[in-house]
Parts: sequence; structure tokens; C-alpha cells
Amino acid sequence: MSGDQLRVPVGHDAHRWGTFRGERTLVVATRTVTSAVRILETLPSLLRGDDRVTVVFAHDPTSAFGSGVLDLLHGAGCRVMPWEQLERIAPDLILSASENIDVPEGDCPVLVLPHGVGFQKLVPDARGPHERLSGAVPDSLLESGRAWLAVSHPAQEEQLLATHPKAAGRTLLVGDPCFDELLASRESREAYREALGVTAGRRLIVVSSTWGPTSLLGRHPQLSARLLGELPCDEYLVASIVHPNVWAAHGAWQIRVLQAAALDAGLRLVPAVHAWRAALVAADAVVGDHGSVTLYGASAGTPVLLGAFGTDAVPGTAIHALAAVAPRLDLRGDLRRQVDQVIHEHTPDRYTAVAQSAFAEPGQALPRLRAALYRLLRLPEPPSPPPSALVLPRPDLSASPVMSWQVATEVEGIDQDHGPSAVVVRRFPAAVHSGSGTGTGSPLCFAHLACSDGERDRRLVESASVILAHRPAPTTVGALRWIQDTLERLPGSLLAASAVRHGGFLIGLRDGRIVEAAVTGPELDASLPAAVVYACLRAGRPLDDAYVTLRIGDLRTEDVVLRLRPSPAPSGTR
Repeated sequence: MSGDQLRVPVGHDAHRWGTFRGERTLVVATRTVTSAVRILETLPSLLRGDDRVTVVFAHDPTSAFGSGVLDLLHGAGCRVMPWEQLERIAPDLILSASENIDVPEGDCPVLVLPHGVGFQKLVPDARGPHERLSGAVPDSLLESGRAWLAVSHPAQEEQLLATHPKAAGRTLLVGDPCFDELLASRESREAYREALGVTAGRRLIVVSSTWGPTSLLGRHPQLSARLLGELPCDEYLVASIVHPNVWAAHGAWQIRVLQAAALDAGLRLVPAVHAWRAALVAADAVVGDHGSVTLYGASAGTPVLLGAFGTDAVPGTAIHALAAVAPRLDLRGDLRRQVDQVIHEHTPDRYTAVAQSAFAEPGQALPRLRAALYRLLRLPEPPSPPPSALVLPRPDLSASPVMSWQVATEVEGIDQDHGPSAVVVRRFPAAVHSGSGTGTGSPLCFAHLACSDGERDRRLVESASVILAHRPAPTTVGALRWIQDTLERLPGSLLAASAVRHGGFLIGLRDGRIVEAAVTGPELDASLPAAVVYACLRAGRPLDDAYVTLRIGDLRTEDVVLRLRPSPAPSGTR
């Protein structure tokens, strides 16, 4: 351990090495990613521009969920001292969002912020074989008279006193800065949706899971994959918010392996920190459990389906109030129908009473928290105006491109002379498709497998009826050459389709014909005009000078013009 770690920015001779001569020392005690994130998201607004307060972070390494904390702190540029050094300094205030820290003896106050919503969950006690109330500090710290617990609603104080009488007089009603940010950021919802890839008309379904065996992820680890398999991918996006404790306990590698099929199907796996709040604002519906994220979403006015609800949720809390009014997801039923129904039937005030039972005086959390912080530091508040909740930044979140689809087509309004008036197309990621939603039983409903030539699973490529060029061809000649090579290389395929860089599509048939397709509207990938050609071919309808309406599920409608090229393989293409 180097000497500067022991001296700067705190220690008996820190004044010899430091630049800023703070009047008070604030130690942020961190133990888990969840608790560290809450401080990192809150503290800068409280201390903005104040050189009177020196801040140093200390990391308690004893938590089962401690993995990633140091990386998070160092990535944020925090100065982190060894935990054992905390015993050798005299801070003016210890701030934490982890109630389970073992603070050293002393007389400085300890302010504990919640890292979720209230005291809503029973969790294993690291000090023994029993359970404890999440968010409640040890009685020994309460007995010392040093602890102050921030709460977001008076009901939380009443609940705490019923189980921890020694907390009497030790709570501070401040509200919830995270909830205030969600409310302040609603005006930026469309920006968040754009960043997540939610184009006009699509719906974003957020799957939220807390940690532990009774969580949504613990009970139904493949729910995201099932949703992706039953929700047409042109009409829906699915994102997953996983509690940081799951990331810390199992690691990103394990999560990605377990969710591999969903990730191949386009799942937006939200990072463990920061981005979840913007994703929640962007959501059209939340499929969740008894975790705080589900409660935040409902309280902010988002439709909710409960996919799980654990016995470790504490009765009489706001999350139980939500459970009493939120519909439950029936995993044996039609998932799309349930998602659409909860969105259609939702009203903005459905969960108003739930929000009022969890969050008092929204919008005041940061001013109240700053006042409490400076009071405990024994400093007057800065002359600057009290802080207000900031609008959340746009999330930087990408997903793996889908490379193969099960495509359902339905031909409508056939005219014997002019062919179909419309072809309805719905696409489902092949990696997770369950087989549902691909037809109505009509003789003019057809299903096929379409694969990009960038698909890594060769079994899918070799089974596909339609092969797609994953990049537009630079020229028509290049597209024709690719079509011929592809149909020769994959004799089981019926069609090969390529976009052409300067507009239009070429679709080659097994019998040598080449169909030119022109489509109106925003840029599409080749699988959609190829699906129109496939449906017309299966229905026995004309492909030359055909005018077809392409209906992309319930999302939008475009016009397609199909023409046969005079020669399927002009000289010079080989």
C-alpha cells in the first residue's frame, strides 16, 4: 500500500499534500454496486461547487454483492481509501446507501439513504442464518444515537418503528431523488425511445427483475426470450433491467450465457447502473416483480404486469399495495394479448394511490436532502439555489442485430386478374420463436424461415427458405451475382434477396426468375419485400407488374411494386 493512499485526501497530515482545504470531511461508505450507484447519482447535486467539504470514498469489501464496486468508483474518478483506514481518521459525517455497513466507533453522525423504495423486502442477514428487513440499520448503530435514516414517506417511519423501536426519532423525511428524476425526465421520453431504437408505432416492453430465488429472473429466467418469441419484432422491442446484485453475484458472463437466445433475438440488456432509469421512462409497459424498479415504473404512470411476486415482500408496504391492483401475467396464456390488454386498459391514475403511499412531496427530495446533509455537517447551506432533479441523459444502449426470422405472411383480398391487394407480414426472431402467432389457419397464410447470410448458426441458414444479403449490394450487377452464388451454394433455399445501395430490391427465385421490388416509406431490410414475393409465389399470384400493399403487422402500411426482369441472368454477371 503506497503512502499517498494513507494520507490523501484524509489523514493526520493530509494538509501537507492536498490542494483544497476543506472545513469538513465526508466519508462515503460503499458496500454494493446498488448502494454506491445511489450515492454517485445523488451526491454531486448536493455538494455542487462547495470547496468546504472534502469527500473520500471507502469500500467495505465484505458483501456477497461487492463485485464491481471498486471498478465503478474508480471509473467515476472517486478517491477510495482502504476500509481499515476509516478507523484512523475522524470524519465529520459518514454517508451511505447501504444499511449493513460496520462503521467504526466514534461520534460522527451516519446518514443512511435508501437504495430502493423503503423497507419492502426481507433479505438474508450476513451476520447470521436469519432474515432481516432490507434498509434497516443494526440496532447497535441506532443505540449509539449516531444513525439517521432517510425515508421517502411517513408510512416507512411507522413501519420501521414497529420492528425497530430504537429507530424512534432517527428518521428524516426527504422523499426520493430517483423518483423525482423519473418525473422530471418524462419530457425526454421520445429521446430515450429513439436512443433505444423504438421507432414510431413500436412498443417497448421492459422486463424488470429484483434479485433472489423468488424474483422474476429466479422463477422465470427465460421470460424475456418467450416475450421476444411471441411479440412481432417489427412492432415490439424488449429490454431487460436486472438488479445489480444479480450482476455482482453471478457475473455478466453468466447472465449473457443464460440470456443468449434472447440476446440473439434483439434483447436490450440494460447495464447494471444508470441507464435503467431512462429505459423505464421510455417503456410502454413493465413486466416486473416485487422489486423497486417495478414500483418506480407503476408510480410514474407506466402499465404493469406482475410476472412474479415473492413471499419475501413485506406486507403492508407500497409494493404490496401495487400487488393488490396490478394484473398478473399468466405464463400459460397468450403473452401478446396480455401485454396489449394491459396497455389498452391502463389509465394514467391507475397507480396514483400506490405512488402516494410510497413517495411524499415529489420534487422536494434534493432540497430536503441537502438541508439534512449540511445540518449534520454543521455547515450553513451554500448560497446557491437548492438543487432540483435533473433530466436523465440519453442511454447508450445497443443490441445484437437479429439475423434470422420466422416470418408469418397472410395474403388478403385476392383479385383473380391483379393478384393480392395486401400481404400482412409479421416477423419473429428465429432464435426464440415458439411457433405461435404465425397464422390464422387460412389457406392463404404461409410461414417461412428467413436468414441473413451473416447468421452464424449454419443449421438455420441451411434450413431457410429465404436467404438475405445482410448488406446492400453496391450495384445491380453485384446483387445479381450474389443471388446466383447463394442459390447455387444453398440448394434448399427458395429465394435469395438483396437490397441495392441506391434503392430497390432484387429477389431471385429458384427457377431463375428475378423480381425487382420497389417499396415506399422508410428504409426496410430485404426480408420484408422478400416476404411479399414469397407469399405471392405460394399463393400462385402474379409477380410481374403487381401492386401489393405491404402491411407490417399493425405497425404501418407501405406500397410495393413487383416487376420481373426481362432476363434472370444477363451476360457478364459471372
